[in-house]
Amino acid sequence: MEVFAILSNELVELVKTVCEQRAETQTLECKAAYTDCPKRLYDTLSSFANQDSGGVLLFGIDEKAGFRAVGVYDLQDLQKKVTEQCTQMEPPVRAVFTVAEVDGQWICAAEIPAIDLSERPCYYRGAGRSKGSYIRVGDADLPMSDYELYSYEAFRRHLHDDERPVERAALSMLDGDKLEQYILRRRADRPGFAQLTREQTLEMLNIIRDGEVTLAAVMNFCLYPQGYFPQLGITAIVVPGTQIGDTDTDSARFTDNKRIEGTIDTMVEDAVAFCRRNMKVRTIIDPVTGARKDRTEYPINAIREAVLNAVIHRDYSIYTEGTPVQIDFFADRLEIHSPGSLYGRMTVEQLGVARPDLRNPALAVMAEELTGAENRYSGIPTIRRAMADYGLPEPVFENRRNEFVVILYNQAAAEAAAEHGEQADAPDLLAFCKTPRSRQEIANYLGIKTVFYAMSHYVQPLLRSGQLAMTLPESPKSRKQRYDAV
Repeated sequence: MEVFAILSNELVELVKTVCEQRAETQTLECKAAYTDCPKRLYDTLSSFANQDSGGVLLFGIDEKAGFRAVGVYDLQDLQKKVTEQCTQMEPPVRAVFTVAEVDGQWICAAEIPAIDLSERPCYYRGAGRSKGSYIRVGDADLPMSDYELYSYEAFRRHLHDDERPVERAALSMLDGDKLEQYILRRRADRPGFAQLTREQTLEMLNIIRDGEVTLAAVMNFCLYPQGYFPQLGITAIVVPGTQIGDTDTDSARFTDNKRIEGTIDTMVEDAVAFCRRNMKVRTIIDPVTGARKDRTEYPINAIREAVLNAVIHRDYSIYTEGTPVQIDFFADRLEIHSPGSLYGRMTVEQLGVARPDLRNPALAVMAEELTGAENRYSGIPTIRRAMADYGLPEPVFENRRNEFVVILYNQAAAEAAAEHGEQADAPDLLAFCKTPRSRQEIANYLGIKTVFYAMSHYVQPLLRSGQLAMTLPESPKSRKQRYDAV
């Protein structure tokens, strides 16, 4: 990966910013180093190398002294010892150094580039892969979980959990008629299938693997998939407020809740029905024809696409099979949580634009036939288009540490926010965010009372375009989250 070193004048500005803000970030770690080189940089080297943005180690800034510039003990020796620690990583880290004088003190920056996804995790050889791999969460270096380690391994080795055999499952537990119809449809456009034996056909269609039924087949054809995987379903709740824990006048925490089970096609339809049942409906009169038309609170096709994506592209590894897809209705929004972060090299900014790597290719092909899902990477554009056609805020897509979340905001909340006016444009906001700002600070600056409206209409588009960046991208909802102009 090509690395561009910080210029000396840029380093001076960075130091001044850190001293003013008195805070580390997702991509910045401060070390005093005025008496010697810190002995253990391995955790931070690992976490920076394992995130797409890399990171910067800033030597000569003392956090305990209120992030004051104290200088380093010896520039040459410091760089030598940091390099020695970098060579003890697997794969080795190639730091890029920059030095600058700030207020009479010498400061040294070591830029740690991201390593390619195929080579992750980067870890300290002295501790081993399982104990020496770290991930950056806010301003902290945290040990990688077993799931995170496995995710890298699965991507590197092209392992697909939807194709893993389910030892207890049997062909007799599959819906025979449904399976036969699927096979006939697949044979219709594949003449070569007619020459295969029954067992070969089932192998080629990923129904069985090594003589055993696959997870993909269980989730698409089993008479009761949750008999094998109790938590591979959907839980749906309606909250009478804007946060979990809010209650109605009768002190009820949920006004509706449902556990949705069955095959993928059944769960999708039941989930959409749940959402339809709990949505407000208003009547729209066409100004030209006078025709009356009912309009749901959220576009049904957007909900369906979001649910389809959640159940088809979720993580099905042993590490997440105890976690269901979650649908949360709030007074101002609908959230759909899918276990597992975005797969492979995909980023939120690339959604609906770049062709993604498929986490569950066998399951996706089956679901395409059984649910009518297009599987042509059109789900995200469909959601965005449907929300725009309804005049609703842009959908929000959040890639969190162990889950992917789709957030849809409703019309009532958008209208309430709009009543407070919109007083600043994007260029003004970017200038305001030259100093990282909180959600509330941005809303106050824009003159908008409702924070979510400011975020969905102003901040999220700038995040997607790369003009704004989160200081804590791994913790999008952190109270310490700030938004910084790039």
